[in-house]
Amino acid sequence: MKPYERLGEARTPNGTVLALYRHDGAYLIRADGIELMSTRRHLSEDRLAEVACAGLRERSGARVLIGGLGLGFTLRAAIAQLGDDAEVVVAELVEEVIAWNADPRWDISAATMRDPRVRVVHDDVVNVLEANAGGFDAIMLDTDNGPDGMLMSENGRLYAAQGVARTAAALRPGGRIAYWSVGDDPRFAHLLRASRLAVETLRVRAHDTAGPMHTLYVATPREG
Repeated sequence: MKPYERLGEARTPNGTVLALYRHDGAYLIRADGIELMSTRRHLSEDRLAEVACAGLRERSGARVLIGGLGLGFTLRAAIAQLGDDAEVVVAELVEEVIAWNADPRWDISAATMRDPRVRVVHDDVVNVLEANAGGFDAIMLDTDNGPDGMLMSENGRLYAAQGVARTAAALRPGGRIAYWSVGDDPRFAHLLRASRLAVETLRVRAHDTAGPMHTLYVATPREG
């Protein structure tokens, strides 16, 4: 059996230990020993961007926000959906995660981050939302394992009522929010609807043909 190679370690502001590993050509990030993401299973992260950015390729000056860089799969899928004059802002709370993705020694996201449409900021996505009221055509949030599977407590306020309201306020007219979750969370879907959002729930596999089913919540402001 090929060994797991530990490439780096970081701590979130609340003390969660994140570690980057390489194993048999794949990369993965663990939070306090629990796998958060892997380059072997990313279909649901791709789909998050596809549903959020659908129809934006022809929109002049489209601007989208991704909360959580991860291993860059949502970012790559987003820029594939957008035109040449678009802007993709990525908010990542942990500076080392940005460095891991940008490191040319590892085949993670270095080339993607050099795309002129991409701007990665080392900041809490909540701060970016507050600073950009009415600023985005699409917002993709994948900051943890979702509202009911949270491993890092600092992400909690994003999924509370005030956080949902703040996120909706950062949309341009006609915009949408897409949330990634490790599983179904009916209470969160109810919160979204109570926040005057129309909600579509999608179930997507982690991998093309196998692996667990993940949940995407696609939310759009209701008129009236």
